Amino acid sequence: MDLREFLVKAKLATYASEQVNEWVLEDGAKELVFESGDYRYRDRYYGFNPFFGEEIVWRNNKIVWFMNYFGKVVSDIVSAKEVYKFLRSAMRQVKEDRPFRGPSYFKSGDFEYIDKSKGDIDSFVGVERIWFRGRDVYWLNYHGGSM
Repeated sequence: MDLREFLVKAKLATYASEQVNEWVLEDGAKELVFESGDYRYRDRYYGFNPFFGEEIVWRNNKIVWFMNYFGKVVSDIVSAKEVYKFLRSAMRQVKEDRPFRGPSYFKSGDFEYIDKSKGDIDSFVGVERIWFRGRDVYWLNYHGGSM
């Protein structure tokens, strides 16, 4: 399994999962972990709105990939809980050609998701946005790359 394939599996098994299994750590962070073969993935984040965190992938106990992110709901026309539920559905559309976040575009009901990124798996930066009924309700900035 290569890194791209592993990242997709890890994201689908953690935050994008229908049933998120996360641990709350002593310092208040929430942590999601996935392992397969030689790889181990950890997504650790703080807060709810706003929130920030990092994803790290190890292969044979050596860090091979990372991503940092910061995001928040920016409108009260829809609840943060509903926005994050939609975000998880967008994250389930992750593909190996862009394994950072969700797809470039995804629409479901009154929600739209757009992700714009530059670079590739080795070095990237991006922003994702969510609109509800045509109004901007959420954004997230992220960056990372391979080690």
